Amino acid sequence: MNAYLMLSLLFSLYYFQPGYHHVKMSSLVAYEDSESEDDYLDQTEEVTSASIQTGSCEQNQEVRMCKSSEIIPSSHSFTPDPDRSVLDYRGNVSERRSSLLHPHSQPQSCYDWESKFCRDGTAQEKHLRDTAAPLSVPATQGNISPLQTFPHMPQSFVDGLNPAKRNHTNVRSGVRPYIPKRQRLATSVGTVDPKYTAEQNPGNLTRESQILSDVSARVKPYLGHNPGTAGIPRRLLMSLGGHQGPVNTVRWCPVPHLSHLLLSASMDKTFKVWDGAESGRCLRVYTCHSGAVRDARWTPCGRQLLSGSFDNKAVITDVETGLQVVKLDNQFKVMCVVPHPSSPEVFLCGGYSSMVKAWDSRSCKVVKVYKAGIQQTLDILFLRGGVDFITSSDCVSRDSADRTLIAWDYHTTAKVSNQIYQERYTCPSLALHPLEESFVAQTNGDYMAVFSSQQPYRMNKRRRYEAHKVEGYAVQCEFSLDGTILASGSSTGSAHFYDYHHARILHTLHAHNQPCLCVSQHPILPATAATCDWAGEIKVWH
Repeated sequence: MNAYLMLSLLFSLYYFQPGYHHVKMSSLVAYEDSESEDDYLDQTEEVTSASIQTGSCEQNQEVRMCKSSEIIPSSHSFTPDPDRSVLDYRGNVSERRSSLLHPHSQPQSCYDWESKFCRDGTAQEKHLRDTAAPLSVPATQGNISPLQTFPHMPQSFVDGLNPAKRNHTNVRSGVRPYIPKRQRLATSVGTVDPKYTAEQNPGNLTRESQILSDVSARVKPYLGHNPGTAGIPRRLLMSLGGHQGPVNTVRWCPVPHLSHLLLSASMDKTFKVWDGAESGRCLRVYTCHSGAVRDARWTPCGRQLLSGSFDNKAVITDVETGLQVVKLDNQFKVMCVVPHPSSPEVFLCGGYSSMVKAWDSRSCKVVKVYKAGIQQTLDILFLRGGVDFITSSDCVSRDSADRTLIAWDYHTTAKVSNQIYQERYTCPSLALHPLEESFVAQTNGDYMAVFSSQQPYRMNKRRRYEAHKVEGYAVQCEFSLDGTILASGSSTGSAHFYDYHHARILHTLHAHNQPCLCVSQHPILPATAATCDWAGEIKVWH
């Protein structure tokens, strides 16, 4: 009997030890709503797997579980309370029976935890994560205030616990937002007009991508129709100011649905693209050169710009982004740049040199060199088909009749003809007739001469266009799209319009107070033209 009492006492002392009671009572004591230990563990695994599938991983993706050493430690104690529910690491309130287990014994997905914190979190957040206490809130609390319940957690983690903010993207302080590469290059190479950025699109450059996508409402009715007879502009539509130096040239975009875009090149080291049909707003400023921009042209596709400058560089620039696609050093001041009509990737550069260089923009190499005994090239004109081209020089000596205008064979680099113009005047600009086999040359004799564009390139001595003044300025001339009207600027500031076939003056437009250097007629809109002057002013007439 005494031995039986001793065994009973030892069994009682062993059974009621602290910890043993805590672990075993749940399996020895039964309640009406209690479950067996095996059933409870199975349900816990189901809850855990369901929470994993609601994370960033796909349902069919295999998720690696954390080891026991990867579970977050905690220095706080945990006391099960049947009246309280546990808030898991996702911010979801679990069932009441999950409070019977320690929260650290619940398996967690390493992938979910790392994607929420370790992937783009800071060192401070990682430290707070490692030292975080188990989180619990009352089950009856409908609206949880994360800032009040979890003041020690980082804001990004608190927002992740709040269901109202869980699907919103929050940028933490000290973390720079991602900027697309194209936008970064655009801000580093080209610049956007400050007035436009501040008023129309502050804080970002998303408007840039719409330069080539928008179609002007004024141009749209004329798309898809054959251009009619060109008219003569007589009234001022808009005045464009913004250049700080003389504007050497203005050119409309040759692509019909983009023909509302107007390109200008200035001696202030910039060239710009304007909305020349409606608003007159400067859409983009390009600062690719460190010297005066002498010439700028559209490429045939209308998506790039070709420019030449006194900094010896020729640059191909993307219209939308301002990215310098190609930048080439000619080793001489560039006066004119002309793309090949049938091979746009090849272009010619002429300037303060006795040679003209042909560049291939794909390899960034000189593919052909055309040498002549001259000091500088003033202008270059490709004839129809791109087989031959004409260059004009500044030779005015008595024996310079063989060097003022020179016809070249593009492929062989040989001189086709050098006895084209016999008078002692320089020719600052050339223009090709859009339909007929002829071209005109602007001369410093205050007239424009007509030449045949076929060998032997004879000059028509019976047809001259006289009414304007040149006086040493680089005054340009241009044909209308139908070839019936020939326009020219003047050193007096006027714009002159001639009947090409009858060589008579049609209209004189008093456009500027300073010398008018260029008159560009619109390729689609009838009776519309743009002019520029030595003072940096641009005007659109209709």
